[in-house]
Amino acid sequence: MFIQTESTPNPATLKFLPGKEVLVEGTADFRDADSAAEASPLAARLFSIPGVTGVFFGYDFITITKDGPDWQHLKPAILGAIMEHFMSGQPVMSRTGSSADTAQGDGEFYDAADEEIVVTIKELLDTRVRPAVAQDGGDITFRGYENGIVFLHMKGACAGCPSSTATLKHGIQNLLRHFVPEVQQVEQVA
Repeated sequence: MFIQTESTPNPATLKFLPGKEVLVEGTADFRDADSAAEASPLAARLFSIPGVTGVFFGYDFITITKDGPDWQHLKPAILGAIMEHFMSGQPVMSRTGSSADTAQGDGEFYDAADEEIVVTIKELLDTRVRPAVAQDGGDITFRGYENGIVFLHMKGACAGCPSSTATLKHGIQNLLRHFVPEVQQVEQVA
């Protein structure tokens, strides 16, 4: 099994491509070992490596966030854990953890009168923003729309990335304003 790695705009995050499907649908974002323990055998295994502080699963990639040690010391252990997991035949997500992915509609807020605007915003996010963000090892999801403000949640490599504010304000905000004149600004929510 050959696992490729790619850097991301976030220096504390590295993208691992195992050459296999990781999650068939959606994404899963784990920010601590406790949230990973029941939800994902792979995430739990990765959190057992000292220095791993975040695990994110996409369709065909795994994004790892670290603190402390350099990647040269952490990378071999991460590669070994990913390889061992896939060779074991265990699932990436446990049955109880299959809901770890935040559903697209979960926790959304907006006025019913703004339904048409929200549909357009979501379509733009799904077709133009999310594929580009996934290239960098992250994801971005719609959370709400209120008084001309779009609220988005950034996950994976995007969470805590030094350039995420620029991406949000200059990239996504400008795109949405161009296609949806009602949008005045974009804000990040946890």
